[in-house]
Amino acid sequence: MKKNNIFRNLAAFNWLTIFIFLFPVNCFSQNKDSSSFKLSGYIDVYYASYSDSVGINRYSKFPDISPRDNAFGLNIFQLSGQYNSEKLRATATMHYGDLPASAWSPQFNFLQEANIGFKVNKKIWIDAGLFKTHIGTEALLPKDNIASSLSVITFYEPWWQSGIKVSYTPNDRLFLCLHLLNGYNTFIEVNKKKSVGVAAIYTFSDKGSLGYYSLYGDETPDTISGTHLRLLNNFVFTYMLTPKLKTIIGIDYISQQNSGISDPAKTASVYSAILTLRYQLKPKTAIYGRFEIYNDADGMLSGIILDAKNNLTGYKLIGYTLGLEYKPTDNSYVRLEGRDMMMDADQKIFWTNNSATNTRLEIMITAGIWF
Repeated sequence: MKKNNIFRNLAAFNWLTIFIFLFPVNCFSQNKDSSSFKLSGYIDVYYASYSDSVGINRYSKFPDISPRDNAFGLNIFQLSGQYNSEKLRATATMHYGDLPASAWSPQFNFLQEANIGFKVNKKIWIDAGLFKTHIGTEALLPKDNIASSLSVITFYEPWWQSGIKVSYTPNDRLFLCLHLLNGYNTFIEVNKKKSVGVAAIYTFSDKGSLGYYSLYGDETPDTISGTHLRLLNNFVFTYMLTPKLKTIIGIDYISQQNSGISDPAKTASVYSAILTLRYQLKPKTAIYGRFEIYNDADGMLSGIILDAKNNLTGYKLIGYTLGLEYKPTDNSYVRLEGRDMMMDADQKIFWTNNSATNTRLEIMITAGIWF
């Protein structure tokens, strides 16, 4: 995970300064093909407290949203420039804060995305560059999710990617996209192989949709013999059960060749499920909850640990999240959120009251605004 330093802070300042003062020059310009440029921003701040004692000014385990214990902090400050015309589009986003510092790409730490796209016809676009991931039941940013915190499967799945994608929209209900990428959660290629991804979303009514997202590739370095082909499958179902009650169900299954703990020739697997509910109490107030389960018995994504019985294993856990949201305006929120994370009984990876434990309690207050 990334650690901040003075040089990185100065680099962020320089990049953001360039971004702020150069891009707005064309914000209000129009040309003959009705092109436009839009500058947008997003800020999320937090206070968080964890029962797991990691120490002052250190990131908690699974560091992403609100990663510092007993501290006020900045999750993210980002600026995004978007150019659109009839046959051309481009996006560039710079970001800064605890979220990118603790969990983002080390190669382009202050760059969230930068890509350009060309329209082939009215149904097909081709885009190339650096992108946020197409994988996941949950998005990267709190403003795009029901809950502020991210589930464990979201933490371990790809967040960023680089390559080219071809998107096809045959009608108002179906969206298809094919990705050719450098690899799994990487901007920079790590071997001579490429990964292939798919996104397919079917909106069956104004109440809901069904999505399938995948990624297939091998991240084995060229200097190592053998293959470790990985196939990620992510299914997402969203539905409005009532005008006030929204549900999201995510199911993930990931397999990888030659990755077993007891037998290296075995195919390892990870499975996970998420159920998230949001109920609108009043026009500006809502409550939400999330249940998650994560099983990575061979440590394919989480890594291998030695449990209390001296067995080699990967992470296995369940988690419960409960939150209250208040939206002062349509483009802002304040959330109070708590989560109880419970590892397998013998996986005592947390430290509370000077003793190892398999559980962690966390609470966070987040506030965000976008413009």
